[in-house]
Amino acid sequence: MTERLRLSRRRFLGLTASAGAGAVAAASGVRVGTAAAGTFPDGATTTSAEKMQLTSFEGAHQAAILSEPTAATAFLSFDVTAESKPELRDLLRTVTERMRILYRGGLPENLGPASPPDDNGILGPTLPSQQVAFVFGLGSTLFDDRFGLASKRPAKLTEMQTFPNDNLDPAQCGGDLSIQVCAESSDTVLHAVRDLTKHTRGGMQPRWRLDGFKSPPRPSGTPRNLLGFKDGIANPSTADDAQMNKLVWVRGSAGEPAWAAGGTYLVARVIRMLVEFWDRVSLNEQETMIGRRRASGAPLDANAEFDAPDYATDPQGLVIPLNAHIRLANPRTPATAADRILRRGYNYDRGIDPNGNLDMGLLFTCYQQDIERQFVATQTRLINEPLTDYISPIGGGYFFCPPGLNGKADYFGSALV
Repeated sequence: MTERLRLSRRRFLGLTASAGAGAVAAASGVRVGTAAAGTFPDGATTTSAEKMQLTSFEGAHQAAILSEPTAATAFLSFDVTAESKPELRDLLRTVTERMRILYRGGLPENLGPASPPDDNGILGPTLPSQQVAFVFGLGSTLFDDRFGLASKRPAKLTEMQTFPNDNLDPAQCGGDLSIQVCAESSDTVLHAVRDLTKHTRGGMQPRWRLDGFKSPPRPSGTPRNLLGFKDGIANPSTADDAQMNKLVWVRGSAGEPAWAAGGTYLVARVIRMLVEFWDRVSLNEQETMIGRRRASGAPLDANAEFDAPDYATDPQGLVIPLNAHIRLANPRTPATAADRILRRGYNYDRGIDPNGNLDMGLLFTCYQQDIERQFVATQTRLINEPLTDYISPIGGGYFFCPPGLNGKADYFGSALV
C-alpha cells in the first residue's frame, strides 16, 4: 500500500502517544470536571445519548446497542492498515481510549504553543460530558491471515451476502472495523469523527461513511422514515432481559469463542429510497405495500400504532396482503418468533446523484444473536416484495460488536488480541 495509507509502526505509535499513555489512564489528555464519569447530579435531565451509557462507559455489553436512536449519527467503516498484531492491539487501545475521553468530556490538555491542539475545538473550549455514545464492531475481514485471528472469528460472522433486488456498490460495503457515533447534534457527531480519525490515522483508514438523522415523532409515537411511514414499531422490548438474551446477546455456547460472550452481531444496510417514484404512488397503494396506515402507523386491520395485526383472522390477506412488508418481515408465528431482530433505523440525505436524482434513504442497522437465523431469514422472506420497486440496497456490511468493557483498563477486543 502507499505510504499515505500504510504508515510505519514508529509513526503509528507516535500518533497514538498523542492520545495519552494508555487505556489505564481513561482520561489522559483531558482534565475532567467535577462529575465522575457516568454519574449525574440528582435531578439532572438526560438526552438519549446520555441514557445510552448512563451508569458508566464500562459494563457487560456495549450500552449504546439497546438505546433508542439519537437525533444524529455517523456510521463509519474502516480498513485496518496496522501491519502486525501488536499494532492492532495499539489501535484498539487508542480507539477505546479516545471514546472514553470524548464520552467523559472536560478541558482538553494544553500541549504547548508548538503542538497542534489536542482538540479540534468545534464544540468550544470545554468538551461537554456524556453527550456522545458509540457502537464498535469487527468485520469478518479482520479475521484473515494478517493478525493470526482466524481461530477466534465469531462463529456466525461472514462477509455480507448479496440478495436478489440488491444493487450493492463494493466501495460502500464491508470493512475491517465499524464505529457508529451517536449524539443529539450533528456537530457533536462530527467532533467525535474527527477526533477518532486524527488519533488512528496510522492504524486504520475510513472505507465508507454515512451520516444519518432521526426525525422527531409526528405527531407522536414512533419516528418516520423518508417514505413517510413510522419505522420500527414492532421492535422487541430492550427492557426485557429474557428477550435480549434470546434475540440479541451472544451466549457462551453454540460454537462461539469464549471472548465473544456478551457481544452481538450487527447488520448495517444502506437502503436508497427512490422517492421520486414513490411520491407518484397513490396513498392506498403505499399503505397496501407497507400494511399500515401512513397517518397513524396502525396496521390496516386495527386502529392504533401499537395494535398487533391479527393475521389469523385474515388468512387470505384480504385486509393486510400476504406480501405486505410488515407481514413478511414479522409473520408473528411461533416458528418465526426466534427470527426477530432489534431494529435501529436512521434517515439519510446525500443531496443529488450524478443524474440529478435525489439521493436519500435509510441507514438500517439491526442487532441479533445469529445473522443467518434472524436477519437472513427475515430478508429472504422479503425477496421480491412489492416495495422492492421503490428501494435499492446499495451498501453495508456484517460486523460483530464485542462485549462491553471490564473496568477502566479494558479496551474493545482485548480478549481477542
